[in-house]
Amino acid sequence: MSFPVKTCVVCHEEFELKPDKPGFANRCPQCSAPEEASDPSTQPHMDADERKTASEANAARRKAIRDLLYRKDS
Repeated sequence: MSFPVKTCVVCHEEFELKPDKPGFANRCPQCSAPEEASDPSTQPHMDADERKTASEANAARRKAIRDLLYRKDS
């Protein structure tokens, strides 16, 4: 049984699309490997003031979006 041959959209190499292949169907196994950038130890640490500032900014952003979405046109 032959598997369909696809072309990777990243590196343009041909590969066989096999069942239970991890990653995306249009990327070869090497290009669809997960990146290590999501390691929590590489993320910057925030102190209490930075977390509070970010929280307040997010709250203000949510309020502004809510006001734009649900304002009454009068």
